[in-house]
Amino acid sequence: MNAVIVANGELSNNARLQNIWQQTELRIAADGGARNARLFLERAPQVVIGDMDSVDKETRVWLAAHHAELIQYPRAKDETDLELALQLAHARGADEITILGALGGRVDQFLANALLLAQYANLKIVDAASELWIGKGNDVVHGAKGEIVSLIPLDAKVQGITTKDLEYPLRDETLERGSTRGISNVMLGERAQVSFKRGMLLIVHLFRQAKSEI
Repeated sequence: MNAVIVANGELSNNARLQNIWQQTELRIAADGGARNARLFLERAPQVVIGDMDSVDKETRVWLAAHHAELIQYPRAKDETDLELALQLAHARGADEITILGALGGRVDQFLANALLLAQYANLKIVDAASELWIGKGNDVVHGAKGEIVSLIPLDAKVQGITTKDLEYPLRDETLERGSTRGISNVMLGERAQVSFKRGMLLIVHLFRQAKSEI
C-alpha cells in the first residue's frame, strides 16, 4: 500500500503535488501539515498525528467536517511529528511512502527530515521543485532533458557508481562523503539511470519547470 504524508514545511498550489496526494491510498498529516492539506491539497487527510500545536482553529473545523482521525501526543516526546507519521504509516501497512511539505523553513528541521530517508525504506520526499530518495542500487530517474540530478554520498564511500544518460558520466567510480563531484549533473533525455554497488547514496532530482500555480 502507498501512503502520502504532508508535513508542516513549505508547500504551494501545484497540480503534481495535488495529484500525488489525492490518488494515494492513505493520507496522513503530521500536525501542521493538516493546514497545508487544507490550503494547497484540496482534500482532507484521513489521519492527523502529532502534538497539534500547529493546527489552527479553522483547520480543526475543516478536519472535523471531513471526519479525520486525530492522534494527539504530548509536546514533550522523542520523535518529531513527521517521524510519528512515518511510524503510523508503516503500522497501517504502507510499504511505499511519499512526503510532501518536508523542505524549506528551519535548516535543522530540513536536515532532520532529509535524513529520515536513511531510516526508512521506499521513502521519497517531493516538493514542487524537486524529489529526493535513497538509491536502491539500480535507479531510474524520470524527467526531462536538461533537468538536474545530484548524487550525494551519505556513507564514507559509495562505490561502483555508474550513470547512464547524464551529461557527466561516472563509470564504476567511487564518491566519498563530503565530495561535491556528484552535484549538478544534467539529464540528456527523459530518463537517466544510476547504479552503484556499495554504500548509501542520496539521489536528488531537480525539475526544470518548478513553479507555483497560484
